[in-house]
Amino acid sequence: MSATDIDSRRMALALDLAENGLYSASPNPRVGCAIFRNGKVAGLGWHRAAGEAHAEVMALAQAGEKVEGAEVYVSLEPCAHSGRTPPCVDALIRARPGRVVAALRDPDPRVAGKGLARLREAGIQVDCGVLRGRALELNCGFFSRHLRGRPWLRLKIAATLDGRTALESGLSRWITGAESRRDAHHYRARSCAVLTGIGTAEADDPELTVRHVAASRQPLRILLDRELRASSRLKLMSDGNPVLTVCAVSPPENIGAVEYLSLPDADNPRNINLPGLLESLALRGMNEVMVEAGRKLCGAFLRTGLVDELVAYYAPKIFGADARAMFALASPDSPDLATEMELADLRVLGGDIRAVFRRPGVWDELGAGS
Repeated sequence: MSATDIDSRRMALALDLAENGLYSASPNPRVGCAIFRNGKVAGLGWHRAAGEAHAEVMALAQAGEKVEGAEVYVSLEPCAHSGRTPPCVDALIRARPGRVVAALRDPDPRVAGKGLARLREAGIQVDCGVLRGRALELNCGFFSRHLRGRPWLRLKIAATLDGRTALESGLSRWITGAESRRDAHHYRARSCAVLTGIGTAEADDPELTVRHVAASRQPLRILLDRELRASSRLKLMSDGNPVLTVCAVSPPENIGAVEYLSLPDADNPRNINLPGLLESLALRGMNEVMVEAGRKLCGAFLRTGLVDELVAYYAPKIFGADARAMFALASPDSPDLATEMELADLRVLGGDIRAVFRRPGVWDELGAGS
């Protein structure tokens, strides 16, 4: 086996460990660490939640005296700043490994290459870029927040084969099967927030909570209600779980678990400033936001170019031309002007198909973290 293959297999283990924090690490990145000595695992670690031990510290503690001269594989550059915990790079330098391999440079300006530089200055061999693509995908929201000033935005839609999300009457439950609905809760669980519009809230009265996967935290629920017409009887407004209501009018005082935020659009004050909303969520430390909404709001996010990823669950059903479409968008003047997406993943879930699409060039926007 080549040295490149060995590095890839060992980094894959570090990334597998990082996935243990998929639902809990935010606003921090999901990070895993694997230490090898003489070709054998000496220590493993992963970061579970903000304020708890980082992956490197956990792995170093497990490895003990075996770290000196060993090889350390970490899915993100070791931190070089003091936050809730001390810098991981200091712990690594004290342990004196022979080599540190990172999948990606940390985009946080407090780190951004400083950790790798300090390791090199201490005489430790450093390599970076092993399994970069998988590592970036795991922390796409963390990179988006630091490099673009907004969270990674993911649309989730359930549709028929002819691209319809509800009957003409508005009835939509259930288009897809139970396996698809369970899978969608995986995306909810990894999100910092789940966002919907007042139309969907009134039609479906959703809870927008994680129920079908084990998760230690719930995402913040966000309701876009520009004229504040939501009934206090809606589950979002009455179940006692936190909800952020975003409007375009003067907001009332916060009531219990309901927080209000006014963000009118400068060009059309009756509408909500969607880019401004995402910037506000980034300032709150949110890495990934999932939109579960109707055709108008989904269309609005597409028109503004804010959609990074589309997760579409297609059921083997046909609703016909009078049923509601996936997006409220004007047709382009020619096929060349259509909104384009790139297929990233395709799989069968029960009797349905799940297709994951991403906006072309979105990885290039996050490439500064390499």
